[in-house]
Amino acid sequence: MRLFGCSHGQNGARAPKALSVVIPAYNSAEVIEQTVRRVAERLAGHDVEIIVVENGSTDGTADLCARLAAGWPAGPVSLTVLQSEKGMGNALRAGAEASRGAHVLLTADDLPFGFDDLDGAERLAEKGRLPRVVIGSKAHPDSQVRRGALRGTLTWGFAAMRRVVLGMRTGDPQGTVLMDGELMRELVPDLVEPGFLFTTELVYLAERAGIAPVEVPVRLSDDHDSHETRISRADVLAMGVGLFRLRARHRDGGRLAWSGSASRG
Repeated sequence: MRLFGCSHGQNGARAPKALSVVIPAYNSAEVIEQTVRRVAERLAGHDVEIIVVENGSTDGTADLCARLAAGWPAGPVSLTVLQSEKGMGNALRAGAEASRGAHVLLTADDLPFGFDDLDGAERLAEKGRLPRVVIGSKAHPDSQVRRGALRGTLTWGFAAMRRVVLGMRTGDPQGTVLMDGELMRELVPDLVEPGFLFTTELVYLAERAGIAPVEVPVRLSDDHDSHETRISRADVLAMGVGLFRLRARHRDGGRLAWSGSASRG
């Protein structure tokens, strides 16, 4: 599996980890331990790190994560627990900055797609060169995602706004994101979105650097589908307004738009 094989950093130096898995945790006490253990089991035997970033929880998540880290066994799968300001984007940014992996996976505290994203990336790697950006995409025509009428309408409308306002080609930049680690750590300093738009901003800058993300199909897990969405209508409206803010912020192009590392699409 090339995704977890021998990895190298800049100038051929061996990367400390083959893969970093970043998991934001906000009021996640009911799911975070199971999620971390599932990830560790899936990646057992590989040189990977799990980074959990607690961000302003009020339900005991911070204490649970601290206990989990304190009792974590030594081995190739390591666990690091960090804290950030409240907000999914703030958590993902902190995890990405701290990552050491040749690849970095940004996912959610309840693994909404199970491991379909990693499985899809492995299939791509087995066929040849692994793309620099792979997205577990609800917009892929082969994805199995159940949505209510209202949620489906809001999702469609927001996708249309992304195309019009930002000109983005990626169907679902808010899916899970697996990215070349060097690229992600280069792009992170240009990212400022604190909330749900963080991965949209990340993928937008990758597209502007000439990189075409590859979307892989996913199946929304039954557990995730049974939970009420954490995104409200107000969040959708705020994200719509945020697209204009994002466009204005990067109107003149990010400092990495034409860098050698970022432009190796």
